[in-house]
Formats: sequence, C-alpha cells, structure tokens
Amino acid sequence: MVRLTRVQQQERTRTSVLAAAREEFTERGYASAKVDRIAERAELTRGAVYSNFPSKRALYLAVLIDMVGDTTGGGPPTSPMPLADALGVFARAWLERLPLVDDTASGGRLQLRSLVGVLDDEHGRTVLAQAARLEALLLAIALESCEPVHAVPVRRVRLAELVLTLLDGSGHLAETAPGFGDPFDLARACEHLAGIDLADTWAPPHLPYVAKAQPCRDTWDPPTGLTDQIGGDRVDLGADGLIAVLGTGRLAAAEEAARCARPGEQVTVVVVTNDPAETGRLVRLRISDLTACLRRVFAPEVWHRVRLVLDDQALTASAIGLTGPDDEAEAAVRVQDGMIVARARGRGAPYAASIADASKGARPRGTRT
Repeated sequence: MVRLTRVQQQERTRTSVLAAAREEFTERGYASAKVDRIAERAELTRGAVYSNFPSKRALYLAVLIDMVGDTTGGGPPTSPMPLADALGVFARAWLERLPLVDDTASGGRLQLRSLVGVLDDEHGRTVLAQAARLEALLLAIALESCEPVHAVPVRRVRLAELVLTLLDGSGHLAETAPGFGDPFDLARACEHLAGIDLADTWAPPHLPYVAKAQPCRDTWDPPTGLTDQIGGDRVDLGADGLIAVLGTGRLAAAEEAARCARPGEQVTVVVVTNDPAETGRLVRLRISDLTACLRRVFAPEVWHRVRLVLDDQALTASAIGLTGPDDEAEAAVRVQDGMIVARARGRGAPYAASIADASKGARPRGTRT
C-alpha cells in the first residue's frame, strides 16, 4: 500500500471537499447549502471540512476560483487589435459564463460566479467595490495599448468601468431573468463604446498634499516565490522599481502607483489582508476571473510595467517593515540597486515614494527593516 504524505493527504482532502461543495452549491445554491451535507458527500467529517475552509463563504469562494481555472481558454491573438475589436473579443470571452437555458437556477448562479446573497455585510461590499476599481484599471491598461504607436496617450479607465458595468449588469439579468438579452448584441454594444468620448483624465486632487517619502539606503530581504497574477510569472521584488503594498480597502490606489511611476520603472502592486480565507479569496476570485478573459485578448507584454501580487501571508509587508497588515494598509517603497531608497505610508504613499529623491538617502540601517 502506498502511504500518502501529510501534504498529499491534505491536498486529497481539499480536492474532495471542493468537488462535494461544487455539487452541493449546484444543486441547492449558496443559501440552502449545508456544510454537513458537503462533508457527507465527500465522506469526511464536518471538522475535516472546516480544517480546510473556515466558513461556508470561504468554501463557496474557493469553488468559484476553482471553476475559473476550469474555464480558461486559449492564448491571445498574435497581433494587436483596434480598440473596438478588442472590446468585442473581451466581451465575448466574458459572456461565455452566461448560463444556458436548461441550466438550473442554482447551477446558473454558480456558472455566473454570482455573489448575490454571499456578501451580506458592509465590509464585503466595500472590498468588492475596491476590487472593481482594480479590475477597471487592469482592463484600462490593456485598452490603452490599442492606441496607435504615435498617438497621444489616452486614459481608458472610465471606458473600462462602463464596459464592466454593462457586462456585470447582463450577468445579474441572466440570474434574475434567464434568457433576457442577446450575448451577440451585448458584444456589439461593447464594440461601439469605443467611439464614445468620455473626456477621461487623471488628476487626483490629493496629490499636492501628500506627505513626502522618507529617503533612505536600507538593505532588505525581499520574499521569493510570489507570482504575478496578470502574467503568471514569478516576481523578483529585488529588482529596481516601485512596490506598493495595499490593503483590500485601498485597492483604488493601484492606479496611483501605475500612473506615477517613473518612465520605464517596474511597478509591483502587492495586495494584503488580515483575512485571507474570505477577503483574500474574494479579491483572488475577481482578479483571476478578469485576467482569464484578458489573457485571451491581449498579449502579456501589455502589462509589462505593472505586476500584481496577492500576498496572503503578508510576506512583502513584513519585509518592508509593516506589522499587522490590515485592509486599510497603504505603503510604498522604491527599490534601486537592491536597496530601498524611499519609504512612504498613508494616503498617497505610491506617489510619494515614486517622486522621492534617492540621492538624499540616509546611511544604511542594517540587513532588514
């Protein structure tokens, strides 16, 4: 008999729980699903389920994340597309989640990755709103790459927000009024949104009042093994660039990091939370769901200057000196020649760190901060 290692046994248990939970949620929906029945389906104890997933909501989010992995399609086209075409292809990729006519109501909600009735608290809704801002930024960066090489740069965040509003709205209608709305019409409507002049500008009023960053010359020990959620590659946090550590209540500040970075500078947005089981999974679900569609439309080079890390263990926060990261955390450092040359915390931290004058740095303070 082959004896399984503890890690292998844990993974087998987790796989069994996810499969059983998916069946339970498909048949009964989130509200009526019971952890006891999920344990019975998986032939496990209730305690075994909770040892892997501390709540029904955490388990439901894990099932949805697992489903996103099952539905990723092929790679992007070999050549860039005009803006309207890119919007149409993205919309069609997103709309593949719409349930079929013969799907059950609960199965259709699962297919839609529906969160209706799941986020029943103010904190969950706040995080979802911040995640939506981050989603819009990632889509906007991709859409901005559709401009001709010599064209004047145009911000596309408002366009991205409009597209995501239309698509998310179609999902809610598909859940409450099955069969309403033609997906092909929705895709064409997204294509036509490319012609709307939204007068999109980026000029945050708080930037002139942001406290200056602290120049320094600190050695540090950057964490390894973290993955870029956009491109899927491992991230080297020791390379030169700007690192913004944001709690899930401050994800909107990701655009500040992306826009304020110096020309050619690498930007890494690191998301941290004190609740990885639920809050962390919620952000992971939304980002993995979006990037699964984006990768089918745009080449990875589109985001070459921006990387996104979901750091559930807060390794990066600890490495730069933050203790007890929470959902309102906002801090940034600039790395140059393997050293931290500027530090900033609070509102506007990414901007402050990006404009800091590294030549005025203090003497090194040790091997780790």
